[in-house]
Amino acid sequence: MFDLGLAELLVIGIVALIVIGPKDLPMVFRNVGRFVGKARGMAREFSSAMNQAADEAGVKDIQRTIKTASNPVKSAMDGVKDAARDVTSSLTDLDPESETGKLAADKAERAENARKIQAATARAQAERKAQEAADALKKAEELEAQAPKES
Repeated sequence: MFDLGLAELLVIGIVALIVIGPKDLPMVFRNVGRFVGKARGMAREFSSAMNQAADEAGVKDIQRTIKTASNPVKSAMDGVKDAARDVTSSLTDLDPESETGKLAADKAERAENARKIQAATARAQAERKAQEAADALKKAEELEAQAPKES
């Protein structure tokens, strides 16, 4: 619909900087971002409502029938892909006592351990930042206490 390149966006940004000023520009961009987000949400909602209405009317079934009739080779390939997908999904249901099942279980265990490590790392980082903030606050209080009182 609208084709804005980097040059156009740069010109718009410079004009906005001149007209609005650097002080109010972040607030304006934030409001524009909110507006664009609301517009996208409304468009997404409208599109999903239209798709739902089309599903209820049976339009997708008609489209599949037309595609099958117009391109039988592609419909045959889709059937092969569906069959391959079914075989692949049946392979994921493994016997836990088999070697493959044990490897799959080990993979799940490693993923769980990785999640635990990430959580512990994030917790340690948060604690370190809290300690740094407390140290900075203590240092600021010491500096205020040492500063000469102005009357």
